[in-house]
Amino acid sequence: MSLIRAFATVSGLTMVSRVFGFARDVLTAAILGAGPVADAFFVALRLPNLFRRILAEGAFSIAFVPIFTSELHGKGHAAAKEFAEQALGVMVPILLILSGLFVIGMPWVMYVLAPGFADDPLQYGLAVHYARLTFPYLMLMSLAALFGAVLNALDRFAPFAGMPILFNAILISALLIAHQTQIVAGDALAVAVPIAGLAQLVFVAWMAARAGMPLYLPVPRFGPQIRRLFKLMAPAAFGAGVMQVNLFIDTLLASELPQGAISYLFYASQLYQLPLSVIGIAIGTALLPMLARQVKEADANGDMGDVHASQNRAIEYSLLLALPAAIGLIALALPIVSTLFERGAFTAANASSTSWALMAYSIGLPGFIVIKVLQTGFYARHDTTTPVRIAIVTTVINAALSVGLIIVLPPLWGHVGIASATGITAWLNVLLLSRALRRRGHFAIDDRLARRLPRLVAAGLAMAVVIGAASWATWGRLPNDLAVQAPVLAAIIAGGAIVYFGTAHLFGGLNLRDLKTLVRRRDTETGRGA
Repeated sequence: MSLIRAFATVSGLTMVSRVFGFARDVLTAAILGAGPVADAFFVALRLPNLFRRILAEGAFSIAFVPIFTSELHGKGHAAAKEFAEQALGVMVPILLILSGLFVIGMPWVMYVLAPGFADDPLQYGLAVHYARLTFPYLMLMSLAALFGAVLNALDRFAPFAGMPILFNAILISALLIAHQTQIVAGDALAVAVPIAGLAQLVFVAWMAARAGMPLYLPVPRFGPQIRRLFKLMAPAAFGAGVMQVNLFIDTLLASELPQGAISYLFYASQLYQLPLSVIGIAIGTALLPMLARQVKEADANGDMGDVHASQNRAIEYSLLLALPAAIGLIALALPIVSTLFERGAFTAANASSTSWALMAYSIGLPGFIVIKVLQTGFYARHDTTTPVRIAIVTTVINAALSVGLIIVLPPLWGHVGIASATGITAWLNVLLLSRALRRRGHFAIDDRLARRLPRLVAAGLAMAVVIGAASWATWGRLPNDLAVQAPVLAAIIAGGAIVYFGTAHLFGGLNLRDLKTLVRRRDTETGRGA
């Protein structure tokens, strides 16, 4: 499968899942608002999500896919299946013990995760209660990630990419049931999280079996490949999860700010993570198996041409979509937040505070997406150490900058300082990763990327002028009515997209014929669909 086809598969399904996610967040905002129950649930959900993204979907996939791919193409189907089953056998007892320890020790964990809650016994108790209910999701999702990594290595990207649709659908159902009954919405959501995790695991295991890779639970055994897997996972856990670590730091610091700060950051992060998931995670997921094969071939023949070309095209396609997404989120932050969330318990003041956080986060959006591509250049070579060193530097700087901005800004603006620090340090991460790759001869910007990138930036600025003017001319005059706001916002976004892609084509930053050719092209290595 070609890079663009794999990217389109993952990003398309991710977009569908994010639509369901937005529906979930809109319902959550209307029912829970931005009060103490919402803050408690979001903190509880962030803990298993933090581990899931760093360990299950991050470090595990990064370490597992290159080894599994090497086994599959070097030793055959049976050897790859044996390795996957060994990984499954080791993961189950480790995850059981880890989950049990966290559930038992959650009162102490919460002091670290949200120390500001300690001053409010009710909110602290809710957070501990919800965290205990949601934490088993980590184990279920981690096992699902193993089956998903197997499917990705087999060039079957659709099942794992589509799993979040099931998760969001189950949480939406829980919210609707709570709204129609006497069940507390926070309780319903917390119980629904592990139920959704179980449903995801069953689905992806079934799809792996259909793909010819049914996995059975063996007796745990730490063989050479498993030891190698854990050796690669240890540094990758931090390197791949730098953004999640930053979000953890954001939560910790926001718990010391006035009530609502955690919710503002949560809703803002959900919005800017839409393009991050659709573009960045999708391109990273599609690129890693392909780059791992190309690096293996380059080591044999000494020709790095295909490797450099894949990296450059991944950055080009990513920024083609990431630049207008970031500019649009900045220019239309308040209309987007108001349209999606401002109803029920979510007030106009909440919308304003959330929109400022969204603008600050969006500064780093293209940077976070490029990070996904650059990190893959290390992971494909089984180097998980270099990204972690860079991640440590940027995370320390992010924390220091967040604290500095909180001190400088008024308390009600402290959450904007936290989001700004996260966005700014993303670009520092890009600079450090690209420099390390260039010094090793593993990355070089080609003429096409160097020529097209400034033209894409120019097209983005043209789009910003158009949508900014349209928003200024219309938004302040609209009634607070979703039926009126949504079509106007959709029209402004559609107009901005037309301006951007049309201007990019006119300036030479985009060739529509190239995209048509790439979409139709199939990779001769596999000839299979997702």
